Order: sequence, then C-alpha cells, then structure tokens
Amino acid sequence: MEKKVEVSILWEIYGKLLTEKQYEFIEDYYNNDLSLSEIAENNEITRQAVRDIIKKGEKKLFEYEEKLGIMKRTLNQEKKIEKVLLELTKIQQDYSDKEIANVLEHIKKELNYLV
Repeated sequence: MEKKVEVSILWEIYGKLLTEKQYEFIEDYYNNDLSLSEIAENNEITRQAVRDIIKKGEKKLFEYEEKLGIMKRTLNQEKKIEKVLLELTKIQQDYSDKEIANVLEHIKKELNYLV
C-alpha cells in the first residue's frame, strides 16, 4: 500500500491520539495536499519544524497500528467480505430459485453496507 494512503487511513483511525499540531499537520500534508512550506507559512514556523512534527506523528501512527492492528484487521475483514460477496453472486447466478435469490440479494446488500 502506498505510504500516503496508509498514513491517511492510520490518521483516520488513530489521529485523535496525536497532539493537536501532529493531527493538523498530517491532515494538511496528506489529506489537503499542502506542502511543508505552505504549512510552515500558515503556522509561522520553519519548514524543518513542520517536517519534524509530521515525522513524529507518522511514527506514533505506525506504533499505534503495530500495537492495536485496527487497520490490518479492517482490511482483512473487507477482503473476506468481498470474497463472500463473490461466492454469493456465483450461487445466485447458478440457481434460479426466486426465494433463494431474494435471500442472497438481501445478504449481499447487508455485506455491501459493511464494506
């Protein structure tokens, strides 16, 4: 997974555990596509200070994920749900019983809601 995407997901999960500045700077850098210079200018600090705050925040996010594993479990769960949906679609296509088709359609809708 690309680092930018990974950090954004981790920020969504664990961001509120960061300091206010780490939270804001990571949001600006990864989610709002601001450069280090733009963030520095907006906050009247040096570019290096912004970089340091972001790096410390990133490190914390990866530490939280290493200990808690929420992102990994969520991604694995989504993969499993997608596999189940694929199998349900195959069953639905192979059998023409309307009652079974309706039940399977309901299950697929519920699983899609989880993804």
